[in-house]
Order: sequence, then C-alpha cells, then structure tokens
Amino acid sequence: MKRIALLTCVLALLLGHDLTGQTPENETSLSFQIRPRAEYRNGALMPRGEGELPASFVNNRARLSLNYKRADYLIMKLSAQHVGVWGQDPQIDKNGRFILNEAWARLNLGSGFFAQLGRQGLVYDDERLLGGLDWNVAGRFHDALKLGFEDHANKLHLVLAYNQNDEKTKGGNYYLPGGQPYKTMQTLWYQHAATAYPFSVSALILNLGQEGGDGETLRGKTRYMQTLGLYLSYAPGRWNFVGSTYFQTGENAAGTDVGAWMGSLKAAYAIDRQWGVSVGTDYLSGQEAGDSKIKAFNPLYGTHHKFYGSMDYFYASSFRSGYNPGLWDLYGGLTYKASPKVNLSFNYHYFRMAADVYADGSEVAKGLGSEFDFQLDWTLMKDVRLSLGYSVMAGTASMDIVKGGSHKSWQDWGWMSLNINPQIFFAKW
Repeated sequence: MKRIALLTCVLALLLGHDLTGQTPENETSLSFQIRPRAEYRNGALMPRGEGELPASFVNNRARLSLNYKRADYLIMKLSAQHVGVWGQDPQIDKNGRFILNEAWARLNLGSGFFAQLGRQGLVYDDERLLGGLDWNVAGRFHDALKLGFEDHANKLHLVLAYNQNDEKTKGGNYYLPGGQPYKTMQTLWYQHAATAYPFSVSALILNLGQEGGDGETLRGKTRYMQTLGLYLSYAPGRWNFVGSTYFQTGENAAGTDVGAWMGSLKAAYAIDRQWGVSVGTDYLSGQEAGDSKIKAFNPLYGTHHKFYGSMDYFYASSFRSGYNPGLWDLYGGLTYKASPKVNLSFNYHYFRMAADVYADGSEVAKGLGSEFDFQLDWTLMKDVRLSLGYSVMAGTASMDIVKGGSHKSWQDWGWMSLNINPQIFFAKW
C-alpha cells in the first residue's frame, strides 16, 4: 500500500493531476534550447580588405530554463546557458563556462503592483534602446530591481541598477571595466494602450551613470547621461505604423557634455495573407570634427541587429578610431508566407552618414552603400525551426574611410541556424 501511495503522488506531480479536488496553486515548467549557427563571414561586421580571407565557424547556445509560479503572487525564473564556438573548448575541460543568464523573482503585491529583482532581460517597445539581443549567442542581461504597476491599459516600470566588481571592504566604489557597461542606471517607462482603437504610446526616461575618475588610483567619479523620448504604434486594419524619437543630454564618462538625438519611422502593409511590404527610415545624429559636445547618438543596449542591416556594420560594431558620423538608414522590405511553416523576407538598406566627415582636407561623400538581406524561416516540426540568411554589402569609398576595409572587395555573409526549443516538463499541483 505504501508503494501504491508513493507511486500515486509521483504520477500526480509529473502529470499535473489534482487528486485532492482543490485548485492547483503551483505551476512548474522546464524548457531546453539547443541553437547552433554556422556562419560564413566575408565582410560581416567590418568590411574586409583586399586579399583578406573569409572566416567560417559554428557557434552554439545550450540553455536550460526553469519557470515556477505560485498562484498569482510569486513568479520565478532560473536560466543557465553555455555558449561558445565548436572546438573552442578542449575535450577534457575543467573550467566550464556555464553561467546564469536569468535568475529573478517577481512578487505580485496586489492591485497591479509588483517587484521583480535579480538577473533579467530588459525588453522595452521595439528593443531600440533596451532589448534582449536574442540574435547574439549569449543574449543580454542586467542585474536590476524592477518596480511596476500594470493594468489592462497602462504599464509603469521603474528599473534600478547598481553595479560593483566585488564585495569590497574599503577603497571606495570605483567600478573597474569588464562587467556591465555602466555603474548605475535608473529607468522610468510608461506605456498606455488605447482600448477603443489600435494605438499605444510609450515614454522613457533613462539616467545612466558611467564610471569616470582616475582608474590608476581607483578614485571614481560617476557622470550621468540622460536619454528620454517617445515610441508610438498605430495598427489600423492591414497597416502598421511605428515611430520614435529620443534625445540624449548630460555627460559622458569623460565629462564631456552630450547633445544627441535620433528618430525613426516605419510603415508596413499586409497585402494579403501571404504578402507584406514595409518602408522606413532611421536617423541617428553623428559627430563632426570640432564639435564641443558629444553629438553622436548612443543607442545603448538595444537589439541593433534588428534595425541597421543584418551584416551589423552599425552599432553592433564600431566605426574606425576617430570617427562616429552617425547614420541615416533608408530601407524597404518584402515578406512572403509561402506556407504555414515557411516564411521568406527580403530587405534593402541604403546607408548615409548623418554628420559631415573630412579626410585629407576634403569633405567625404555621405553615401556609405547598400545592403541586401535575404532570410528564410522554416518550421520543420514542433519546437524545431531552421533559419538561413544571405547578405551582400555594396560599400563606397566613404565606407572605407569610416569603417575600414576596401569597397572594391566583395563583401558578403551567409549563415544557417537550427533552433530546437521544446518544453520538456510541465506540472501543476
């Protein structure tokens, strides 16, 4: 009888049955992800010079995520991952690189109020300034406290972060580089979604504390830069319009005044159930020689791969030393849903510099070149998706000046990824 009772309890836990007749209070799920991606780089991120050879590799993400929920007042998530390139680790490895990319708890305090604390992703609006960066094999996380209120039409979040290298006992609070890219951050975000029509508006104020001071004596001096702006979305019928504008002020880590801005507009239209088109533009202010202020906009911790071309020439990688000319990106796209399991997309970008740039005493033409991006996504089976892409950059002589490489060399990039992401366990009790 004891064995039967024990077996019954185990089955009740694994299968999620409620044998007592009471409403289940606890909910647990476990998911697993394996995501290898093979890449051929012949001018990705940075243009290659004449005669430079292409590179190939396979990177991989192995992630295990545990979710827990108790009634409506406690939610927790623990996610561990190992990321790297095939062949990077020795066969006999005593120093594994398993890290926690998420480890947080959310306490629902009632009446829409909550507190969420720990290691977490910060994803807001279209991920232009704060995003999860899922394209990157490692993703992006913040160690932060999030306080908020949410109801059917309004969301208000306050995010607070304070970073330090270790548990110090003396020596001040200088934050050595190598961890998070900032020392402190305070972000206030509000979103209102209209109930009568498909419109929403978000406002964001982000105060970023960057470590300055004297790194040799470890005497810190935190300087603050503010980013504030609006994001709007309107989706009537088959149309979808989004727009945003942000301004930056304050100081950078070196103590130089900041005055920069960016704006974006995008319109998309669903022709029918299969075809869709889109056009848009992004403008990010840049730096000119002799500027007394920092006028180059910093898009901070967004998912840049999503916006400025798949080859990641801009903001996912840097300009050459001494240049930060900003960007004016004009683009158009076409999508085609070939079947319920197959989606294709094609995007074209024309890139220009936003600021004037001079080289050898002459003004450099602003045109940087054109990028052509193709992608296919194919759901092979439940929880398994194959994606592949191919991109070409046709750069100009101006691209050589601000990014390096040679526009006379063929610049292309191809990749293929398999995303296996099943939920392997779910239970209620």
